[in-house]
Amino acid sequence: MFDIEEELKKLPAKPGVYLMHDKRDAIIYVGKAISLKNRVRQYFQSSRRVSPKIQQMISHIDHFEYIITDSEVEALVLENNLIKEHMPKYNTMLKDDKTYPFIRATVYEDYPRLIYCREQKRDKSRYFGPYTSPGIAKSAIEMAQKIYHIRTCNRVLPRDEGKMRPCLNYHIKQCEAPCQGLISKEEYQKNFKKAIRLLEGDYKEVIQVLQEKMERAAANMEFEDAAGYRDMMDSVKKVEIRQKITDFGGVDRDVIALALANQEAVVQVFFVREGKLIGRDHFHLNGVEGEEPEEVLQSFVKQFYAGTPFIPREVMVEYELQDAGLIEEWLAGRRGGKVRVLMPKKGQKERLMELAHKNAAMVLAQDSEKIRREEERTAGAMAQICGWIGLTGVSRIESYDISNISGFQSVGSMVVFEDGKPKKSDYRKFRIQTVQGPDDYASMEEVLTRRFRHGLEERSQLQEKDWEEELGSFTRFPDLIMMDGGRGQVHIAEKVLKNLGLSIPVCGMVKDDRHRTRGLFYREKEMPVEQQSEGFYLMTRIQDEVHRFAIEYHRSLRSKEQVKSILDDIPGIGQKRRKALMRRFKTIEKVREATVEELAQVDTMNEKAAQSVYDFFRQ
Repeated sequence: MFDIEEELKKLPAKPGVYLMHDKRDAIIYVGKAISLKNRVRQYFQSSRRVSPKIQQMISHIDHFEYIITDSEVEALVLENNLIKEHMPKYNTMLKDDKTYPFIRATVYEDYPRLIYCREQKRDKSRYFGPYTSPGIAKSAIEMAQKIYHIRTCNRVLPRDEGKMRPCLNYHIKQCEAPCQGLISKEEYQKNFKKAIRLLEGDYKEVIQVLQEKMERAAANMEFEDAAGYRDMMDSVKKVEIRQKITDFGGVDRDVIALALANQEAVVQVFFVREGKLIGRDHFHLNGVEGEEPEEVLQSFVKQFYAGTPFIPREVMVEYELQDAGLIEEWLAGRRGGKVRVLMPKKGQKERLMELAHKNAAMVLAQDSEKIRREEERTAGAMAQICGWIGLTGVSRIESYDISNISGFQSVGSMVVFEDGKPKKSDYRKFRIQTVQGPDDYASMEEVLTRRFRHGLEERSQLQEKDWEEELGSFTRFPDLIMMDGGRGQVHIAEKVLKNLGLSIPVCGMVKDDRHRTRGLFYREKEMPVEQQSEGFYLMTRIQDEVHRFAIEYHRSLRSKEQVKSILDDIPGIGQKRRKALMRRFKTIEKVREATVEELAQVDTMNEKAAQSVYDFFRQ
């Protein structure tokens, strides 16, 4: 038995990380502390004022554990790792797990290359980025290669010079073939340095060179080449326009702003590299209820830089961070050089921060509208259905269907919708065991009986556990059963529930003569529904989903039965040989047409088995 008061007395006055567990031993919160003794005890002091979210978290704490570290920086790193691993319910969580592309310039090679990559290593290469999308990085590489004829191959030069023929790029005049010694090392590196200046944002020389080449080609009546140079020049100008913000002293800097509203938060990051704004990205955060902006932003900064390989020299934030000094120390260790975390208060830096905040607020507003529409389509639609039949408090709906062809291989399907969204992990399939022939009512009775009897058995086995918190699809009973049909299907479900001593509302989705849903049958009455409503569309989605799930299962069983009924009747052909034959020939018809020699070449087959298959189809 864990005695919280006794365990609090044992806490050391050392830096470390603490983990709060609930009664099911799930980790619900991870935090760091410069003194575990002081920090953890604060959670259990009745006089301390905390946010509603933390108060709720405290009410669920069953026990805690802690890990001692040598320093607060180590505690910060460990905290990030544990949050990412366990995703605790009450921590502010960064939803996006993005990695950013870089351009790697292999400047140490005699004939260097530009390579697209996803991580920045400490090697002799020079890295450009991070770029906010793969397309931007790849376009920059392609532009530099086309203009300055940078090689794309991975040959080791000059060692491999002359060992292979030049590639296609040489023949289409996009490479000078250093692999054949057709360009000197000095001349190649001169072009490569120009490509580097292009990646650094120096476009004037490139535009001038392309302008001269275009005019020269036009003068020589090489109009196709001239058009190519013109297009490249247009591409360079577009990139130049995107990077007009240049007055930042050539510093690598991230600008981080926050928009916070109710239970939602969006962080906008502007990436400034060597003084130029090269891109931006936004991130969503969970679990921000009751948190101050400073706390949310600090959580983001720690999680974001724990996952990104590039650490800039400056991190500009919209709010003062309580752990700014600690974060600077941690980031400096990762970068291998000094890092500053600062909040701009005037001038162009403040204006850039305002721009980042406006972008974050815009994304949050757009997402809020998207979320509102999604809620109307899901939870709102469910509330509308419940309003039509006079129910409240419905979260989980289950629906069932039977599929067969003239009673052959009858199957049942169960689909689950929670808060208007399909919960596919709880879907279940049933093979009808007690019914012969096409009797949908009897088949449905079997499916429902097996489903709820199984659930009752699971509940009895859980004993004192809270079965409502278990993940098993049979243990959780629905708040409403929606049968795909009218009076008959509803009565079957009600009969099963009565026999098992259960009280669950059942309604039927009634169809007209054209097989279109026209209303809901509930408590012996047919209720009209609004045809052009979210509730009606949700009913349609439930019907389509339960049909699809049943039909797909039935189709898969029919397919297996067809294969089994033919190949498994052949002497000497078991499961392994049957699978090998179908892998090789795909269809029964192609197996039938195969020669003995072709059959014998299949894995696991020998000449005797091949002859047996061949003879079987020719009896």
